[in-house]
Amino acid sequence: MTVFHFFNCAILTFGPHAVYYSATPLSEYDTLGTSIKAAVVYLATALVKLICLATFLKVSESDSFDPYQEFLKALIGFIDVAGLYFALTQLTHRNISQNHKFQAVGLGWAFADSVLHRLAPLWVGARGLEFTWDYILQGLEANANLVLSISLAALGSLMWLRKNKPKTLIPIIYLSAGIVATMPSITRSFSDSLRYLRRGLGWHFPKVVGFELFTSLVMAFISWQLFAACQRPSV
Repeated sequence: MTVFHFFNCAILTFGPHAVYYSATPLSEYDTLGTSIKAAVVYLATALVKLICLATFLKVSESDSFDPYQEFLKALIGFIDVAGLYFALTQLTHRNISQNHKFQAVGLGWAFADSVLHRLAPLWVGARGLEFTWDYILQGLEANANLVLSISLAALGSLMWLRKNKPKTLIPIIYLSAGIVATMPSITRSFSDSLRYLRRGLGWHFPKVVGFELFTSLVMAFISWQLFAACQRPSV
């Protein structure tokens, strides 16, 4: 039963990445190499973020919520944007379209994030004797992160790769990218600070995951609309 629960949670966490790759034209254009390169860039970016967090954040000895520390975490989270910029613009890709490039990069980015942050907890915890919903919710959280990563890659491709953007959409594109870029830091801050939210807002882990799923879908819709608007020929 414990192994069955582990495999269920693992499929929920990592399965959507494989489904997305096989169900979209990414598999037809053999973009796996691009996704692997993006995953390597993510791991390097995560190492830089870890060094920055260890250098600039102090270990709190109390349970009090520190807005400055949480703001610093969100600011350090923007290192992801630099890593994504490198993955989209500096890596050599096969002769694939911009549409396929940002999807492949976002997919590799999200998969590396899931492996780095969720594989070890799944292996250690989901095989435990006591059933818990936490790892199922963690899988749903990985799905939300997949949507956010592809949305951020789409917005990044509009910012850095597309030259003929409608000028009226440029501020909206940058604002949306800033919101999507800070979402992982905000939600992880929520996850790390559940004890504060339980006292103040009464938020539990399921509500945090629901918030992530809802906001990821909203930002995906906005990103899709912006990308579609930039695809239309200018009059």
